[in-house]
Amino acid sequence: MPPDNALLTVSELNRRVRLAVETGLPLLWVAGEVTGFTRAPSGHWYFTLRDAGASVRCAMFRNRNQFQDWLPANGNQVEVRAQPTLYEPRGEFQLTVEVMRHAGLGALYEALARLKDKLEREGLFDPARKRLLPARPACIGVVTSAKAAALRDVLVTLRRRWPLVPVRIYPTPVQGEGAAEAIAATLRRAGTDGECDVLLLVRGGGGLQDLWSFNEESVVRAVAASPVPVVCGVGHETDVTLADFAADLRAPTPTGAAQLATPDGEELLARIHRQARHLSAQMGRRLHLHAQRLDAGSARLRHPAERLTARTRQVAQLARRLDLAWQAGQRHSAMALGLLESRLQAGRPRPADGARSLAHLHGRLRERMALKLDRQSERLAALTAQLGQLNPDAVLARGYGIVRDTGGRVIVDSRTVAVGDALSVTLRRGELAARVEAKRED
Repeated sequence: MPPDNALLTVSELNRRVRLAVETGLPLLWVAGEVTGFTRAPSGHWYFTLRDAGASVRCAMFRNRNQFQDWLPANGNQVEVRAQPTLYEPRGEFQLTVEVMRHAGLGALYEALARLKDKLEREGLFDPARKRLLPARPACIGVVTSAKAAALRDVLVTLRRRWPLVPVRIYPTPVQGEGAAEAIAATLRRAGTDGECDVLLLVRGGGGLQDLWSFNEESVVRAVAASPVPVVCGVGHETDVTLADFAADLRAPTPTGAAQLATPDGEELLARIHRQARHLSAQMGRRLHLHAQRLDAGSARLRHPAERLTARTRQVAQLARRLDLAWQAGQRHSAMALGLLESRLQAGRPRPADGARSLAHLHGRLRERMALKLDRQSERLAALTAQLGQLNPDAVLARGYGIVRDTGGRVIVDSRTVAVGDALSVTLRRGELAARVEAKRED
């Protein structure tokens, strides 16, 4: 907190008050009556919540109220979960609403949760006990109010999808006092009269209180105990009751229940037509195949005398072919024998021819050896001349000498010696000992 003599602006004061309120009062539930309700163009809701002794301004912003499935009106008794805060620009205390529900629904939700937990522990919602619906029901029972709009939707859907199925209506109140007991009794009667092989338990949409009959324990137990599979289509897609959990199949709407309980007649008829066309095509192909086999069999069916004549001609042809093949084999063998005789004659040794060939080869060898020796002699002379030119003695014979220092290294640069150094000079004949008296480096 600032010291007593500190000066705050109004904005700073309101900011500190807002932080103090939000820190000291977390999210909480507040009950009251709605007054002054307005919807801003931005989608936000603004209203006042009051009771007999006080009132408070409330705001429910669009990102929160878009999840509400009902619109509050002035005079509604509601319960809101809200964050107390201060609207800084005007310094007004208000509630920022997160969730809104009808007054008294909190107790209903708690009772619903307790009953759901109890029935779930007993196994009424176990998926293993769910039964499959008949693929083509022989009779469908509809348990609902005789005056409900849902009944008309169901009948229209059944007539469109499966017009052959008879429908029996079991009228019962679906809302109000005593509705749960009436629904349970009607379900028991519909399941035991033996006329229907699937039941549709349907009702249109509404709030939690409107649909509460389908959360009653008697109704849930009647659904679970039904000897006939039950499809539950109560309310809209977002509405879920305990009867939905106990039913063999849950539908999002009454119309959806009628769709799930029946096959699509148009699709089934189209499939029958496709299968009929396929069967007709298969029969046509099989008939064509058998006709071909019959023609082939007819063509092969001949008189025994004709078959014997054909066999006689075939034997004569084979005899001619055998004779021709034997003659051709004889000619081929004679040709092969002549060829082998020629090759044998060609491979016989001839001593005179061998002696002439050997003499000829001997002469060629002597010529090649003489030519090889001449070429090697010429190469040796050339290499000897090159070696003589590279001989150091030949260079020394022309008056040159090799100068070395006392370590034996050849001196080629006057900068590598100093005046007074001892040197040796190798000549063509003999060696000289010398000493550097002077030097010139250019």
